[in-house]
Amino acid sequence: MSCRKSLFSLCLAALVLPFAANADDRYQSRPPVIVSPDLAAPWLLQLGVKPRGAVDQPRAAAPQVMRQTAPVYPPRPAPMDNRRVVYQAARPAAVQPVPLRPAMAPQPKAQQVAMQPLPRQVTPTAPQFLPQIVSYQTEEKPGTLVIDTNNRFLYLVMEGGKAKRYGVGVGKPGFEWAGEHRVTRKSEWPEWIPPQEMIEREAAKGHYLPARMAGGPENPLGARALYLGSTLYRIHGTNAPWTIGYGVSSGCIRMRNEDVTDLYERVPVGTKVIVM
Repeated sequence: MSCRKSLFSLCLAALVLPFAANADDRYQSRPPVIVSPDLAAPWLLQLGVKPRGAVDQPRAAAPQVMRQTAPVYPPRPAPMDNRRVVYQAARPAAVQPVPLRPAMAPQPKAQQVAMQPLPRQVTPTAPQFLPQIVSYQTEEKPGTLVIDTNNRFLYLVMEGGKAKRYGVGVGKPGFEWAGEHRVTRKSEWPEWIPPQEMIEREAAKGHYLPARMAGGPENPLGARALYLGSTLYRIHGTNAPWTIGYGVSSGCIRMRNEDVTDLYERVPVGTKVIVM
């Protein structure tokens, strides 16, 4: 046993001596082992030993972590059903049919003054211009027509000093006239053929009259016409009854359609007519 120990010691010395010689050759004096406090401090602290020269440092406050608030989202829309939505366009309002007018002859394309709608009267015809039986003293025979253009009255002379009085419209300033004639012709819903001088006169004002206009509600001659002698004047109805009682015509005597229709039935062709 001792022999084995001696042999082991000799082998170990043989191995160590060369290295020791080399170490002794490199380092004449061994440097001290210095451990940096910065490196030793963590290990010593883990063992519960305070390092030499260590100074207690105040523990830094733990950084505050900003708590992130949950984002606020708008409420989720209510789930839609699977039914299909169909949008329908609004239907246009029903078009009202335009009432038909009596047949009329073709007219020029230009707007004609006779066919222009006239402004409607808001108030009715004045009472004195409505038909009525009045006292009337005259030497004329019953059945005679006397037209007082100044007062806008037409008298149908009756027996016993009476007369049936109608309101009329007469010629405008510059178109007044007076005279005595007889009814030479009668016509129901007469057509209107403006005289050439009237067409030219109105054209100079920018108003264009038709050469001919068939009878009907829009016709200026109205429902009936009584032609006076060989003149261009007539006693006729009108499409503007609110003009009764005024001087607005080109010389003709105009009446309301219901009044001229009544007179038409009472007056035969050949009746004497006095305009004063």
